[in-house]
Amino acid sequence: MSLQSHLSELSAKHQALENQLDSALQHPSIDSVEIARIKRRKLQLKDEMQRIEGEIGEN
Repeated sequence: MSLQSHLSELSAKHQALENQLDSALQHPSIDSVEIARIKRRKLQLKDEMQRIEGEIGEN
């Protein structure tokens, strides 16, 4: 898998988590632990995307 395609896949996952988070925040029945889990995963994906973008920029 090329770095660019991996980056695209991560970006899609990040967007899906953003949508999931938006939905969760609109429902007061969702607990704060689940929201924190989604936010943590989004941050992990963002960090990995930035790392890959750095690698692409070096080439």
